[in-house]
Amino acid sequence: MELNTSKIDDAVLALLYLGLHNGARAWKGFDWEAMNRLHEQGYITDPRGKAKSVVFTEEGFERAQRLLEVLFSKQAELQAAADRGRPSRSSRR
Repeated sequence: MELNTSKIDDAVLALLYLGLHNGARAWKGFDWEAMNRLHEQGYITDPRGKAKSVVFTEEGFERAQRLLEVLFSKQAELQAAADRGRPSRSSRR
């Protein structure tokens, strides 16, 4: 199976935001290749090293916050369902 690494990177960046602590630090327990790509794109500091966390760049912090909402918020799910013209799973419960 061929994977869309851009989508993976977006999901990892959004999930990093969930582990936010001490300002813009996030725990780095994700796929190393994805973490390296995020560093290369300028969203986080270099994940290599002994530190158990990385620091978001300003751009990475803002993008992670937006992606978390777009990918995982219930409001985004409801909007996507409305755009498709059918009720979402959560509204059918």
